[in-house]
Amino acid sequence: MSDLVISNVTVVMENGTIPSGSVTVSDGKIEEIQEGFVIKEGDSVIDGKGRNLTLLPGFIDVHIHGANGHDVMDATEEALRGVAVQLPKEGTTSFLATTMTQSKERITQAVTNVGTYMEHQQRDGQAEVLGIHLEGPFISPSKAGAQPAEHITEPSLSLFENWQKDSQQQIKLVTLAPELEGALPFIEEVRKKGVICSLGHSEATLAEANEAVDKGASHVTHLYNQMSGLHHREPGLVGAALTNRELLVEMIVDHIHIHPEAVRLAYQILGSDRTILITDAMRAKCLPAGTYDLAGQNVTVNNGEARLSDGTLAGSILTLEEAARKMRTFSGVDPAELVKMTSANAARELGVYDRKGSIAKGKDADLVLLDEEGRVVTTICRGVISYDGKGGA
Repeated sequence: MSDLVISNVTVVMENGTIPSGSVTVSDGKIEEIQEGFVIKEGDSVIDGKGRNLTLLPGFIDVHIHGANGHDVMDATEEALRGVAVQLPKEGTTSFLATTMTQSKERITQAVTNVGTYMEHQQRDGQAEVLGIHLEGPFISPSKAGAQPAEHITEPSLSLFENWQKDSQQQIKLVTLAPELEGALPFIEEVRKKGVICSLGHSEATLAEANEAVDKGASHVTHLYNQMSGLHHREPGLVGAALTNRELLVEMIVDHIHIHPEAVRLAYQILGSDRTILITDAMRAKCLPAGTYDLAGQNVTVNNGEARLSDGTLAGSILTLEEAARKMRTFSGVDPAELVKMTSANAARELGVYDRKGSIAKGKDADLVLLDEEGRVVTTICRGVISYDGKGGA
């Protein structure tokens, strides 16, 4: 099998940038990174000469429900493959399949399906499923958002353990409200098992949120959205997210879920080390305006927004390409900072930084090539060209 060489591009690595470099990919791994352009006879070449292209590690989305007509809660192999095929078009090379609040039976079906899918997923150019993000049902009824309130329940370690067993131990992150009865011991025990606990869909006070961090919580689900807001006498969960340095904080940067100035404010406080860009996308992503299903609820998609009939935002149709571009153009984020927010932070948090999250020799060849405007030109998933939008290969 011939090697793949990406040449004459700006290579953004974990310890610096090569303004005009090349990366050689062999057998799904990054084999060599160097200045200049060196190829061997028979190599396949993506040549960026004269095109001002930048090479970043592939994006990692830790919070995505679906895309292109598919949803994780469909609980089918077809749905997961449908999402995995679509995501490279926006530069995403791996993701957490995210569930939502539903009946115990529906969640069981969904997590079982993900575990089975992961057991057999191939290196065939699709985005890789790295595990499950269990969003709900352990959330606050008053901050349910688009999560069906009738299926909300208090944190249950036994229920979680059953789901973890059904998923073949693939639940990597769980979102819950820390103020609920039983939440703190739940966080303490689940964290001991190596699962990330995220605070979200919550009415928590600052003190309650910080106590949850003391028990092991380390993540915040979609900052500002469906959580207790920042008040000068009670900073709430937003205040904890901004001030507690133990927390890695998700943001949906579509300029719909969060006002651009609120994004800028948060980023000025969090910096790139504590920010993680997500999409929270649902099945309507990449599809035309219309009405779509979300857990048995009708969601109307129009003007880039997905809303329930009462006007509640129901996830997004955002791509990580767009989120990254908005951070770059509106908040002045440079490529090295962007790498942290789109891949490195997630890879470290999920314990896969030894093979994901940066351009380094020996790591998976998960790569995304961007043009001057930050648009995806080519995406490579574990050495396979998965998307080539502008004739890069």
